[in-house]
Amino acid sequence: MTSTRHLTVVVACLLVLPFAALQRAKGTPPVRPQDEKIRQSVAELVKARKIPGMIAAIADHQNMLGIGSAGVRKAGDATRVTDEDLIHIGSCTKAMTSLVLATLVAEGTLTWETALVSVFPEIKEAIHADFHQATLWQFVTHRSGAAANPKNWWAHGDLDISKRRLEILKESLAAEPNKVGYFRYSNLGYLVAGCMAEKRTGKSWESLVKQRLFTPLDMKSADFGPPGKPRQVDQPWGHTKFGGSWWPKQSDNAPALGPAGTVHCTMNDWAKFGALQLPKSKRTILSREQLTRLTQAEGDYAAGWKVVNQPWSRGPAFTHSGSNTMWYATIWVAPGLNRVFLVATNSFDRNSGVVCNDMILRLIELDQATQ
Repeated sequence: MTSTRHLTVVVACLLVLPFAALQRAKGTPPVRPQDEKIRQSVAELVKARKIPGMIAAIADHQNMLGIGSAGVRKAGDATRVTDEDLIHIGSCTKAMTSLVLATLVAEGTLTWETALVSVFPEIKEAIHADFHQATLWQFVTHRSGAAANPKNWWAHGDLDISKRRLEILKESLAAEPNKVGYFRYSNLGYLVAGCMAEKRTGKSWESLVKQRLFTPLDMKSADFGPPGKPRQVDQPWGHTKFGGSWWPKQSDNAPALGPAGTVHCTMNDWAKFGALQLPKSKRTILSREQLTRLTQAEGDYAAGWKVVNQPWSRGPAFTHSGSNTMWYATIWVAPGLNRVFLVATNSFDRNSGVVCNDMILRLIELDQATQ
């Protein structure tokens, strides 16, 4: 990601509303100074890139500073994307899983150094010996040696979700791992981390995320799988490109992949989560020290966050992108600016990352122009 041009900082007074106020009151949407500028920029990008739709937003530690949307929910249907629509965040779910695990670490149910075999001694003979001492921290930082994915995320569909994940774990960790301690991005590793939490708590990953994250942050829109009701256009559909055209799809990855990337929510609710990593946040899910641990990178990747320094960010910034191959979403958290920048498209092709980064840069420049 390239840096933005240097801008002189000017003290500006912004009219902002709390996150909760983003919800429509008596049918009238809230008004913020940035909304129309963001909407115009999103509309320009949707038109120029010929994508179905996009939503983008800027937030601080407690307020939505601006949000805008453009495009359609489903190719071939005229229903417009709205600011309050649900978006699928794909692998940006990983940071949520890591935070939920951190709450278990904080209470002593797990530690970051907990070894896999200490949680699952009964499967010791079923998995390769080199995985026995792989730790929870290694799984969430992609340094466990686990492969990128199992052979089949849809296997064992007749079992309940926690048992299904465990069977996939056993089959996937039977072979010799890649080099333990070296970075290799792994959705499978997050399944394993989720299984460790499920075993120690007796609860599914889904119920843990709802109990320990969605409910405390009042993320009422957050859930799992494709947004919307089947075969209806009450929410955006995802899209893939074939033959130069966008084809709508209302599906998702297998539920077993959950800890690695099946969450959907509104931009408003996603911003609440991102704001946790801003030092001014007053929310008390975890202490500041425990939250900071999640962004302590080995190399440039921590626990669900890539950690980078950008000229515009005034210090380290945390980012992640996610896609279920039908959506693409990107988040940037800049503690030095007290800002969260978010963008999502209901489409995916080889250019989606570039498109989202372009919009992130536009958001940063719009925000800097108000300072």
